[in-house]
Amino acid sequence: MRVEYINPFVETAYNILQEVLGGEVRRGDLYLKSTSMPVMGVAALVGLAGDVEGRVLFDMTMETAMNIASKMNGEKLTEFDALAKATVTELANLITAQAVTKLHDLGFRFDLTPPALFTGDKMEISDHEVEALIVPMITDQGKVEVNVAIREHI
Repeated sequence: MRVEYINPFVETAYNILQEVLGGEVRRGDLYLKSTSMPVMGVAALVGLAGDVEGRVLFDMTMETAMNIASKMNGEKLTEFDALAKATVTELANLITAQAVTKLHDLGFRFDLTPPALFTGDKMEISDHEVEALIVPMITDQGKVEVNVAIREHI
């Protein structure tokens, strides 16, 4: 996986989380994962196609998702309803769209799928043919893991 593909997602996630949530955002240690991995409870997934194929996953606990949705809406949300789901989906959309715009400016061509939101316990994402780079982002609302799995067409 080329670093040119990853950096725009990491930089954009950092900047947007800081902008929409306020407060400090810290980046945790990056790590690679090449096998099936459990997700934390709420995962927004955006597919990528074009010069490369893959996906970006924004993974967080339900508590973090609720905290983020509450902060972004300016009110305490008490259930993961349509508004909370739409807010988390929109956050994934904002980050991914800006990252892909940066990649377009560098000459790469990508198309995006609309974000899909998955919730529940004991879910796994399987990417048997491509490694995923995981970048934890620690905010006042909780940890969001930016999980990027991209491969070039051969």
